[in-house]
Amino acid sequence: MEKFIRFIAGGQNNFVHFLRIAIFIVMAWIGGLKAFKYEADGIVPLVANSPFMGFFYKDANKMVASDEGKQVKAYTLYKNLEGKTVEKNIKWHEENGTYIFSYGLGTVIVSIGLLVLLGIWFPKIGFWGGLLTFGMSFVTLSFLITTPEVYVPNLGGDFPTPEFGFPYLSVGGRLVLKDIIMMSGGLIIASDSAKRILGKAKTFIQ
Repeated sequence: MEKFIRFIAGGQNNFVHFLRIAIFIVMAWIGGLKAFKYEADGIVPLVANSPFMGFFYKDANKMVASDEGKQVKAYTLYKNLEGKTVEKNIKWHEENGTYIFSYGLGTVIVSIGLLVLLGIWFPKIGFWGGLLTFGMSFVTLSFLITTPEVYVPNLGGDFPTPEFGFPYLSVGGRLVLKDIIMMSGGLIIASDSAKRILGKAKTFIQ
């Protein structure tokens, strides 16, 4: 057992590199999926309600009348469920700028992942990759405040349910919350890169 503990204790540098690889995989995979319509459709509620990103959409805050006569945000009437596409919804999203924005966002996410990965060999690049990961995660976590869809809605049923709204996270909300791990990972990577940068500078001075 002592050997195992010593092995774990001595593997910190390798584990930080593994963290870099893990973040890269997540960033590259999720960022790459932004090139596909179903993923672009899926992030619409997050983007449309975000004060940081909503302005990228043409009709992010447009209010329209639903079939029940209620005033709702336009995007709620044009949702495509994963695995199902409706032509009129696709056309609305094309005019809204949904897909163009998603392509750009995906490129940014993949780029940040590459910066993090390159930090294995280039600490200065990794430093900025870590900070950008932290910043991106901060924006993502803000969806917990701005996006109604991250909490379970009250859809009614045979009897009233008390399990809706805060703190009852929906599937999307649970995925968003996990970004707090990415946020901490970004700081760890930035800190490790900073130590390596300072170490090289100290060696150079000596």
